[in-house]
Amino acid sequence: MPSLILPNQSPPSSSSSFLHQNTIFLTKSERKFKKIQTIVPVARLFGASIFEAPKLKVLFIGVDDKKHPGNLPRTYTLTHSDVTSNLTLAISQSINNNQLQGWYNKLYRDEVIAEWRKVKGNMSLHVHCHISGGHFFLDLCAHLRFYIFTKELPLVLKAFAYGDGNLLKNYPKLQEALVWVYFHSNVKEFNRVECWGPLMKALSSSSSSSSSFGSTIDEGESSNWEVPKACLEECSCCFPPMSSIPWSHDDDDANQWLQQKC
Repeated sequence: MPSLILPNQSPPSSSSSFLHQNTIFLTKSERKFKKIQTIVPVARLFGASIFEAPKLKVLFIGVDDKKHPGNLPRTYTLTHSDVTSNLTLAISQSINNNQLQGWYNKLYRDEVIAEWRKVKGNMSLHVHCHISGGHFFLDLCAHLRFYIFTKELPLVLKAFAYGDGNLLKNYPKLQEALVWVYFHSNVKEFNRVECWGPLMKALSSSSSSSSSFGSTIDEGESSNWEVPKACLEECSCCFPPMSSIPWSHDDDDANQWLQQKC
């Protein structure tokens, strides 16, 4: 049975999100300090992403580490604070909408939502990222947002595995579940779905060694994978019967995109 791969605790870093607003009303000294500050986001954008366990806050809402996600819905809501660089992970039966309130979250849409699903008896983790659509700012930065989301996804998966580590220890087979990543965009090029392989493999991969934009689909391997599609009629092999994420991809569209790439 494979052992659980959990990220090491690294010393806190001063890096923060790349999305900051600049102002022209700055003194000379403030401008100099601002210039120095901008080096940090740029370094993070093109450098290695490091998961820092002390900066992750985990909230369990209506779930525990004993109930298998094939029997009780299990959803991850991950958000980032641009002020403290801290991550907040809510583990609950549905999206934790309280994390997504406020003008900042509605403007930047940097949350990552994921859910466990059992389809035809097989468990899989479905991860959703909002790239563009909704307002002009996101549309303008669609290409950059797609790059950054893909680059940071290994860190996101490590946050899921660390925050829900006891569940993965109690049910080691979940480490073998395939990870499906859905990128939602009004730009056709970025509106896509990728299979990142088994969770254990996705955790050990680095974005710098991944293929196009961080996808971990191996050449020739993706043709054997199809986005899991639940049974049309009521059954016991699929749970939950419908996705709890309202903006999830249609299964047929996702499979069609994969077939075009194979």
